[in-house]
This record gives sequence, structure tokens and C-alpha cells, in this order.
Amino acid sequence: MIPMHKVFMPENIEEVIDPLREILKSGWIGEGNKVLEFEKQIGEFIGCRNIVALNSCTSALQLALRLCGVGVGDEVITTAMTCMATNEPIVLTGATPVWADVQPGTGNIDPESIREKIGIRTKVIMVVHWGGYPCDLDEINAIAQEHGLKVIEDCAHAWGSKYKDKIIGCHSDFACFSTQAIKHFTTGDGGILVCKNSEDYERARSLKWFGIDREHRHENNLGVAEWDIVEAGYKFHMNDIAATIGLAQFPYLDDLVTKRQTNAAYFDECFQNLPKVELLNQSDDRKSSYWLYTIKVQDRERFIKFMSHKGISTSIVHARNDKHSIFANYNSTGLKGLDDFSKSMVCVPVGQWVGADEREKIVWAIKSQDW
Repeated sequence: MIPMHKVFMPENIEEVIDPLREILKSGWIGEGNKVLEFEKQIGEFIGCRNIVALNSCTSALQLALRLCGVGVGDEVITTAMTCMATNEPIVLTGATPVWADVQPGTGNIDPESIREKIGIRTKVIMVVHWGGYPCDLDEINAIAQEHGLKVIEDCAHAWGSKYKDKIIGCHSDFACFSTQAIKHFTTGDGGILVCKNSEDYERARSLKWFGIDREHRHENNLGVAEWDIVEAGYKFHMNDIAATIGLAQFPYLDDLVTKRQTNAAYFDECFQNLPKVELLNQSDDRKSSYWLYTIKVQDRERFIKFMSHKGISTSIVHARNDKHSIFANYNSTGLKGLDDFSKSMVCVPVGQWVGADEREKIVWAIKSQDW
């Protein structure tokens, strides 16, 4: 069976084990120099210095909402076409998620729908780059600036994607990445918060660890470290074990993204003009890193069963959030683009484990259209 997802580790596993062994022997396994090194390398890749390494992308989203001042009575315009991890943090702040529609040809949030949903209680626009394909960030940020709103990008799918020749992560007020097990690369589990504003960055570094400003440590006359904690924070920090696993994968990151893009381009070429298959829209001004390769198909349930019978895993990956019981009290009417996209979209394997033989097997099965 060709898997839908697969954890990446270097073929020579000692490249991970050797530095990890040194960290474990050192006795310092919490947040330390390895996390700082990890943040530095992430910043160099993205092109932004304000990087905060965390224990999950969900923590990054929750922290970003906190930095935006979101709380009870506020509204966050968001998309339902995502993992529940995007929208549960909104509910946990006491705010209300307001569903904007998505573009049926991409699965991404629709800027015109965002504009229609803005009200007096709106505080933040939350966007998700579905599968790694960047949203219309210029339009979205222009709308936000016009109305005095903040933009948070959920970039869990989008490591290495580009929008107008610029790596995703530095376009909006906040960008949140995932290094969970099956993403482009992994730290075992983890997340990254990118802050455009240096003041937000400094506050985030404090809030990630109980509100303690570890950069300004001092000791009392008993030799005990003391801090004046001015606001309650969280235990969201990354540790050196996770950072070490991530650092060992850095030499491979460009190749991992390129492999996905190469497979996706081949699929695009092979799946043109198939009566039962519709490819998603693409613009020349952006490039997906293809955490997911998504198509729209007729008779999706039969397609998934057919592909499984052929030894190929497929998945919708995320169900639309507005149908979960926890979001039942929030209006989800009038989402015609979401209705269209969610009823027929499905994802096929596209990652580095899809070699030439696996790719041909996937192409042969889909081009047969025997489901």
C-alpha cells in the first residue's frame, strides 16, 4: 500500500541519533541552545528573525490569538476547510469563529467572503493555505489594513511554499507552522510562530513559558533566579530533544519540497482532460509545497475504495469544521464554495516516498477511471 503520509527521517538514521545521543547525555533536554539554533535556522530560511519555537502549531495559533487580544465577545473570521486545530483555539479564547466561504477551485478562503463577514466585533482574519497552496495574501492583508484587523496565517501545510517569489511566513502579522510527525519535516511534534512585529515577538517569548522573561534572568542573594511575572503565560516552549531531531533534517528540506513539487507537476500533466477528475486552480504568482496533492473527483466514495483496492491510500485529510458538534452554534449557511469543494475533493500521495514506480502506479489507477 502506498501510504498517504509518511514520517521523514534521513536514510542514515545516525545523522539524527548521534546528535540526539549527545543531548541526552548532556543532561540538558529542556529548552536550551538547540532550540535557539533551530529558531535561527528557521529564521534564515523564512527571512525573518522573529521566530519562536513551540510544542505545536496549535500552541502557535493560540499564542497568536492572545497577542492579537482576542477574547470573549470578539469574532475571528476563519475557514471551515481545515483541521479542527485551526479553529478550536478560537473557541478556547471565548471568541466566535465566523465562517468565510472558500474558493471552490483551491479550497482557500475567499477574500470577497471575508469582506462580507466583517462586523463591529471582528478582530482577526485567520487563513489556511490548503495543501500548501498560498491564499490571496495581498488582497487579504489589504482588507485587514482597511478595517484595522490582524491576519494570522495557519501555515501547517505550507512549509517552503512561495507567494510572489517570497517564502510563506513573512507576509502577515503572524504565521504558524507545524513540525508534527507527518509534515514536510518533523521535530517529533512541534510548532513555529513567526511575528512580524518585534514587540509581539518579545511578548511571545515570555508568554510561551509562564510569562517568564528568561532573557533577563537575575539571581537574589540566595542564588535563586527571580523574575517579575507581569502576565500569565503557558507551557508552550519547544525542548532541545525536539529541536535536535529537526536540525538533523535541515540539509534535506529543499529536496523534500522539490520532490513533492516534481510529483505534483507530473500528476498535473497526466490528469489533464480526464472526465472524472478536476484539477485545482493555480496562479503563476505563487507555488505550493504540496503537503497535499488535492483533486476533485466524481463518485468520491467509490474512488477511495477503488484506489485502496489498487494498493493506494487516499484521504480527504480534514473534514469541514462547521459540521463538528462543537461548532454547531455558529452559523454555517451560505457557504456554496465550501459545499462544492468539500463534497468532491480528495488527496493522493505526493511526498518523497512516491518514487517513479509509485507515481506510475497512482497515474495508471486514476487514468483508468474504473471507479
